[in-house]
Amino acid sequence: MANEAFGRGVNQRDLIKMTETEVEAFLAERQTVSMCTINHDGTIHAVAMWYGFIGSTLAIETKAKAQKVQNLRRDPQLTLLFEAGETYEELRGVELVGHAELSEDPEELWALGVSICERYYGPYTEAMEPFVKAMLHKRVAVKVAVDRVVTWDHRKLGLGTER
Repeated sequence: MANEAFGRGVNQRDLIKMTETEVEAFLAERQTVSMCTINHDGTIHAVAMWYGFIGSTLAIETKAKAQKVQNLRRDPQLTLLFEAGETYEELRGVELVGHAELSEDPEELWALGVSICERYYGPYTEAMEPFVKAMLHKRVAVKVAVDRVVTWDHRKLGLGTER
C-alpha cells in the first residue's frame, strides 16, 4: 500500500514519521550524532559525537573549553542529527532541535560517563572506572532540552531493495 502511495500526491512526510516509541528505540541504539551549534559569526559548527543519558535526558560529554561549549555558553540553541541507513529506502533518522543546559555536576557527569561507556563499549565494570574518570577530566555535560522532534523512516515507504 505504501508503495502505491509513493509519488501520487499522498503526503509522504506523514507516511515516514516515526512514533514516539520508534524514536525512543532508535535513540537507544548505538548511534553517532551530528551536533550543531552556532559560531560567533553565525555559521554552523557541526561535529560528530557519542551520547548517553543522565536519567532520561539525552546528554553529551565534551571538553569544557571546546568550541561547541563556547558556542553554547553564548547561544544555547543546538540541533542534533541521528541517522542510519545505507540506501534511500533504508534511511531513517531523528532530528532534535532544542537548547543546551551545561552541567559540571560530578554526579551527573559520572552517570553520563557510565552511560556512554556502556553504549559504546558494553556493560560497565569496575575495571572501566579509570577509563571513565579519564574521559570526564575537565569535561562538561551538555544536557539537551528538546523543543522539536523531526523524524523519518524510509523503510515505511515499502520500496524494498529490488532493482
